[in-house]
Amino acid sequence: MKRRPTLAGLTMLLVVALAACGGGTDTAPSTHAGAKGGDSRSVEQQDDKVTGVRDGVRHTLRRTTRATRPHLVKKCDTDTRKVRHTKRSHGRTKTYYTTKKVRDCHKVRKGTEKYTRVLRAERWCVRLDAVGGKRGANDQWYRVNSTTYGRVQGAEDRAKVTIDPIRQGC
Repeated sequence: MKRRPTLAGLTMLLVVALAACGGGTDTAPSTHAGAKGGDSRSVEQQDDKVTGVRDGVRHTLRRTTRATRPHLVKKCDTDTRKVRHTKRSHGRTKTYYTTKKVRDCHKVRKGTEKYTRVLRAERWCVRLDAVGGKRGANDQWYRVNSTTYGRVQGAEDRAKVTIDPIRQGC
């Protein structure tokens, strides 16, 4: 099996790369030197609600296409391998061999399969004016879930709304 050391090496490399990038969620507030108020987390990490005046809504539909990809099936081979045994007794070493059945499975390509490929995910966005009561914070887009979008869409234009955004921007 020459693939196991290679696979182990690639796995280690991936773990080191992810650790170096800092891939993980930080739930503790960060205390950077330039942060105002001691909390510089982005909107997507906060559980805070945003209040503002409803300015507009936007719903972007999901766009998909039909595509093909290789169809992989599991193929197993049975093989016999020679296994070496050593036995030590009274200062002497005896070596004997036995055969062992080994099953080797791997995926092989067998034709193609069709699937639905997503080109663009579905998004619901809300545009607010006077965010947080500040008159200068206008035309800010927030991505929200479909339930929040439906509630804000049903509200009258220029009504004060409170949303729980998924992230800032649309």
